[in-house]
Amino acid sequence: MKIRGLIIVISVIALTLGSCAQSSIKNAKISTKEDTLAYAFGVANYNALMADSLELNPIALAKAMVDSKEGKAFMDDATARGFFMVYMNDRLEAQNKIMYQDVIAASEAFLAANKEKTGITVTPSGLQYEVVKMGTGAKSTAEQTVKVLYTGSLIDGTIFDQNIDRTAPAELMVNAVIPAWSEALQLMPVGSIFKLYIPQDLAYGANGAGDVIPPFAALIFEVELLEIVN
Repeated sequence: MKIRGLIIVISVIALTLGSCAQSSIKNAKISTKEDTLAYAFGVANYNALMADSLELNPIALAKAMVDSKEGKAFMDDATARGFFMVYMNDRLEAQNKIMYQDVIAASEAFLAANKEKTGITVTPSGLQYEVVKMGTGAKSTAEQTVKVLYTGSLIDGTIFDQNIDRTAPAELMVNAVIPAWSEALQLMPVGSIFKLYIPQDLAYGANGAGDVIPPFAALIFEVELLEIVN
């Protein structure tokens, strides 16, 4: 990853990504201040990624640098950044599935048992809900804004958020919340109170939320729909 000197030395042979290219890269000379800057850039970025145990092929990285310099890269910048983000998100999800396997098992067991209880409705998406009180008002659409009171908890009863005791209800757009909320709010006439039992894929999924909601956690919300704002 000796960028400027590297590009001069391997501009032709790097495309092969073979042993000759590797040898040329290793023997590239760092002879100017700009070469040193390029080398420092390579070290810092490579080490930052390797610190997360991400295995990168430095020869392929060198090829990308050469191709980009010559305007021959088969990805544009947006495509490259998108591929990187998708790869890293998939990698994090795979790591979290191992790290949080107990959370996954507990959440799945809870939802499996809960859906068998009297009064529980299960929607095609997997959302489970219980009607505490059925209102008589209108139902909202995805594009509308509503006012709600709510309490959110983990399946062990730990409350992570609520506004029941606040002087002002939460005002939110129906299509700008987690999928389970968006679905449930459109099922609730104004004046309703629903208790939602939410699978992780309809909540915060593999990422979790903050320090309280772990990845892959099923959640419970009690939601009262007070008003449709518009």
